[in-house]
Amino acid sequence: MKKQVIFLLLAFSPLFIRAQSSSVLTPQGKQPLQGISTDRIAKLDQMLDEAVSSNQVPGLVAMVVKDGKIVYHEAKGMADVASGQAMAKDQIFRIASQTKAITSTAVMMLWEEGKFKLDDPISKYIPEFANPQVLAGFRYSDTTYSTKPSTKEITIRHLLTHTSGIGYGVIDGNEQMKMIYGKAGIVDLYTTRDIKIADNIKKLAKLPLHHEPGAKFTYSEGLDVLGYLIEIVSGMPFDQFLQTRLFAPMGMNNTGFYLNETQGKKLVTIHRKVNNQWESFPTTFYDPNYPKTGAKTFFSGGAGLSSTAEDYAKFLQMYLNGGSYNGTQFLSSTTIETIMSNQVGDLLGNGGKDYGLAFGLVDPNGVAQGGIGSLGTFDWGGYFNTQYFADPVTKTIGILMKQTQGNTGDETSWKFRQMVFTSVQ
Repeated sequence: MKKQVIFLLLAFSPLFIRAQSSSVLTPQGKQPLQGISTDRIAKLDQMLDEAVSSNQVPGLVAMVVKDGKIVYHEAKGMADVASGQAMAKDQIFRIASQTKAITSTAVMMLWEEGKFKLDDPISKYIPEFANPQVLAGFRYSDTTYSTKPSTKEITIRHLLTHTSGIGYGVIDGNEQMKMIYGKAGIVDLYTTRDIKIADNIKKLAKLPLHHEPGAKFTYSEGLDVLGYLIEIVSGMPFDQFLQTRLFAPMGMNNTGFYLNETQGKKLVTIHRKVNNQWESFPTTFYDPNYPKTGAKTFFSGGAGLSSTAEDYAKFLQMYLNGGSYNGTQFLSSTTIETIMSNQVGDLLGNGGKDYGLAFGLVDPNGVAQGGIGSLGTFDWGGYFNTQYFADPVTKTIGILMKQTQGNTGDETSWKFRQMVFTSVQ
């Protein structure tokens, strides 16, 4: 235990980080792989081939980065089954909740500039959140409800850590909250309508909380609220802030809320399996053509971005570099130490994970489980079955991009992560 803690502190210590700060993603080339087993990477490749050939998944893009070197980057299967479009390495995916870490990073960049304190009440910047109420009773017959005053204000830290008590509407685990959010017309993920995040967040602020802020971990739209906060304190539209302060300087050229015509052709279709055949997932509570069509005015800080495997790897490599990438210092190494510390105590239980200010974090129980990374490995995923992880000890990144919904028999998620980490030497 003590050795693990010391190793984590070393991994994120300023001296150790500065030594890595020159790392920019580069192809491995023809040089022998360093620090990773060629044979085991070949077995990982075979596993992904078998997953496609056995119809577990219609297509995917996978990437492994070690010490800033791209040691594996492959595309398999189909990007669109109906048209027979083959998957390519530069294919664009809806990354959904992988957006959250990017929004959190933008928040912390502004925090470094002294724009706010993490424990400021959000009502200081968005007055509609003053005097929050907690859900006390609900009537299914007419969806009316009663509330009781919260004894605490929602803080920026609560929003970053999913402890604010705000819900998540249509994907909320609480049926009552689903109905309340639906009746209020809250936009949870995407919309092609002409809606601004300010309008959505001001409506959200009037709705009841699951619980007192700080009492529980409840996955929420808190990062959407913080997208609006970024607009307020930066004086820039949220999409422009990300483009000018993160994406352009980092070289994330295929990441954004909306796609141009050329990028739109690279967008992977969301598939579901029906009678063992892949078909396009129909429109439900979101429009699957969202990144390409519509008013293009809504910027969801919790789920709105689309990206490529390589672009997202650049973002993760920035963290492994101690906040620096492509000649720009985005965050200080001391800020990253704060981001990578457990911010929620034991609210997540003993499942092997803690939660910081932007990511899930592997804890000692997770290390003991095996196959998910060293202490402090940071990770998350997205609604359409995208995932990532980055190990600060072994300097290893894994990214697996898919676009599927429903039960497809897909086992690539856990196998990919396990086989990446058992390839590290």
